[in-house]
Amino acid sequence: MKLIVIDPGHGGSDPGATYQTYKEKNFNFLISSMVRDRLLSKYDVKVVLTRDSDKTISLKERTDLANALKPDFFLSIHNNAAGGSGFESYIYNGTIPKETVQLQATIHDRIANSVLKKYQVLNRGRKRANFHVLRETNMSALLIEVLFVDNASDLKLLTNPAFITDMSTSIADATAVAMNLPLKPAPPEGSLYKVIAGSFSKRELADDQLNRLIQKGFNAFVASAVVNGQTVYRVQAGAFKEMENAEALVERLNKAGFETFILIETIAPPEEPPKPEPEPDKGHPIEGSTILTAAQMNAYVRSVNPKAPALGALYLSHSKRYGISGDIAFAQAIHETNFFRFTGDVKPEQNNFAGIGATGGGAAGASFPDASTGVTAQLQHLYAYTSTKPLPEGDKLVDPRFSLVQRGSATTWQALNGKWAVPGTTYGQLILKHYERMLEFSINELVKQQGTLQSTKDNLKIEI
Repeated sequence: MKLIVIDPGHGGSDPGATYQTYKEKNFNFLISSMVRDRLLSKYDVKVVLTRDSDKTISLKERTDLANALKPDFFLSIHNNAAGGSGFESYIYNGTIPKETVQLQATIHDRIANSVLKKYQVLNRGRKRANFHVLRETNMSALLIEVLFVDNASDLKLLTNPAFITDMSTSIADATAVAMNLPLKPAPPEGSLYKVIAGSFSKRELADDQLNRLIQKGFNAFVASAVVNGQTVYRVQAGAFKEMENAEALVERLNKAGFETFILIETIAPPEEPPKPEPEPDKGHPIEGSTILTAAQMNAYVRSVNPKAPALGALYLSHSKRYGISGDIAFAQAIHETNFFRFTGDVKPEQNNFAGIGATGGGAAGASFPDASTGVTAQLQHLYAYTSTKPLPEGDKLVDPRFSLVQRGSATTWQALNGKWAVPGTTYGQLILKHYERMLEFSINELVKQQGTLQSTKDNLKIEI
């Protein structure tokens, strides 16, 4: 988004050109503010004023601010004096890029063809000069001299709210064309169009404007807002759901001598009630440590099927990479293969220990080249159900049905019911029953071993 710095000439103890009770600084600030408001309300652009109230700022402070902000364009707005009439514009009379010359031509000529022609204002032409704000700025810069405050015809226009509005609008729109500024996106349905009759950095200035509006018969109030980190006080004269109604009030306010702009505020739709957090899966978690040793796993399964392969070490080592309880996965394999007797559709040579892809009706399911790959595929399938993380770094995907799982949809063994096996309403419970028997078997074996060890110790003869 492009940034434009607008410089309202003079201010504070420096009134600029003066005539009777009129001071140039006030005209400069009024026009600059209206140009800013027009740009911000119609175009997608950022705008900063070098002064936002009637305060004294040196020429160096103005250009230092602009150079620090690094805007795309610097526009200084002034009014003339000393025996003349009409509108003119200036760029630096030293070395400048062609872009600056083109910007001046576009802005000056569009103002001339619109507002100057409408009010029969003398076009004094495009000029060049060695002004500080043109010479010391590091970006394209233009200085505009709107009219002469000490010329009766020009002063009559400067005190005409309709002319000020038309001139400010023309300067803003001409700048937008020259800078190729995009229009603001159309406001969404349900927007509110607020009519703002002045925006001030000091509350007392806003209150003064509010009193003037009330005296002229307009209802209004003061509302504060934070813009670019600074508190501003806006005098709001109305708010409408239809743009044309807001524009009608703006026209009435302009005719009454008030600077106005339309602020578009989007009305947020009512917030939907927050969705309740999904309840965690009930049951025993799939993720966890392996409690039994490889020897204990193998001993249990061989207590039922003496010809069962010794796969305990594979489940113990591979499960660590996936954070899954390897001994319960071993119990799942016992359940799926009937203690590695393979009495169903899956055959021993497939190394498919969890029935992956074996959907019944004679479908044998997946085959794997060796037992290690088959165990890894089972653990990856469990990992797909219990986690949404990618596979551990360096691991190759070997589970052919990994992508068919809704990741993270079952974090407990009971949550696999109806997912791993259909209908399988007690699938997880049956696995855990096998695991419970494995634990009981291992405990009993340890008790036997403890008795043997104790007896051996008691009968130990150590002669001296």
